[in-house]
Amino acid sequence: MAEEAENRQLTVGVPTETFPGESRVAMVPTVVPVLTKAGFKVIIQSGAGEAAGILDSAYTGKEATTGTRQEVFAQADVILQVRAFSANPEQGREDLPLMRPGQVIIGMTDPLTNAKEVQEMAKTKAAVFSTELMPRITRAQSMDVLSSQATVGGYKAVLVGAMSLPKMFPMLTTAAGTLRPAKVFVIGAGVAGLQAIATAKRLGAVVEAYDVRSAVKEQVQSVGAKFVEMDLEGDAEDKGGYAKEMGEEFIRKQRELMTKVVAATDVVITTAAIPGKKSPVLITEDMVKVMQPGSVIVDLAAERGGNCELTEADKVVVKHDVTIHGPTNLPATVPFHASSMYAKNLATFLTHLAPKGEFNWDMEDQITNETLLAKDGEVVNPKLREALGLSAPPPAAAASPEGAPEETETVSSGASNKPGS
Repeated sequence: MAEEAENRQLTVGVPTETFPGESRVAMVPTVVPVLTKAGFKVIIQSGAGEAAGILDSAYTGKEATTGTRQEVFAQADVILQVRAFSANPEQGREDLPLMRPGQVIIGMTDPLTNAKEVQEMAKTKAAVFSTELMPRITRAQSMDVLSSQATVGGYKAVLVGAMSLPKMFPMLTTAAGTLRPAKVFVIGAGVAGLQAIATAKRLGAVVEAYDVRSAVKEQVQSVGAKFVEMDLEGDAEDKGGYAKEMGEEFIRKQRELMTKVVAATDVVITTAAIPGKKSPVLITEDMVKVMQPGSVIVDLAAERGGNCELTEADKVVVKHDVTIHGPTNLPATVPFHASSMYAKNLATFLTHLAPKGEFNWDMEDQITNETLLAKDGEVVNPKLREALGLSAPPPAAAASPEGAPEETETVSSGASNKPGS
């Protein structure tokens, strides 16, 4: 019996996403063989990929099986999701009774916002990994879901802006005259911002960009934009390459210097976000008032309040003759490729955690240490325990991320920066 248990293949289950408007799926057919070759079985909830344009037959053609949601949770040792319960607390609550001790849940969890929901997941005694907390180190880049999804969001933001603008992006010389190119200003040169710059440039716009981290100037220029210099004092980057929260005086001066640029811009794309905190307001109502009629703002920080004072989450509003978009889930509007990238991230992460088809709970490993939220009925992530008012983490998970061996980080195409930071 012991030998039979030792040889048993672990099963990976992928349920349909239930968050409103979420059309992505955590696994795609082309990535299933990566898991089967690594020793896993795969079961997909019937219809899970339909919103992304993927039929059940595509999965079964790659040796995955399909079943009901209850069958997926009952059979799976590992559950892969785009949004786990804590990132989907209303519709996802029905999944809590389906989780069981020893099961592994991997997905986006929004842990810094929904710590209490993570604690609820911990009570099921399932092990919970948060894909958002992937450390920004070289060997984890292929597992970085924030970067892959921000790539999609930055691309789509430009298309949203182009569709709303009553102008064309490229310069055109015709018999009817010359059309000047549109001007695009991107605020925040993380992954989403850099992808937005590159996309706007390909469409023929004149692009400028700004980031509080002057170190990204070369990256901005490498994708075709002019970096807007602002004479501001203060170190705006933390140790992990994230933009950190700055004081009100810094933000006030930043707004003053930015107003002139915004006033001469056709499309402003804002991507500035601080992990787990309200988005900084960079575009005030007074700044919107000086923009040209017909101009457009696409605010990628809308989910946490927005970088524009007038942004309304998941709405398109027109204020002072300026159209303001507040999308909170642009990757879900390009679900096929967003799912493909996300699935590859998850497969790489899972095979790292279980290299021989069984889990290796190595808490000295920085990737495992920083992404593990809960295990054996306990919240083990130090930041979450602090947020919940709990004592120090249990000894098995007490290793601090700062204590883990550091690696030289490769800064390439913004991969070291939080999307939208």
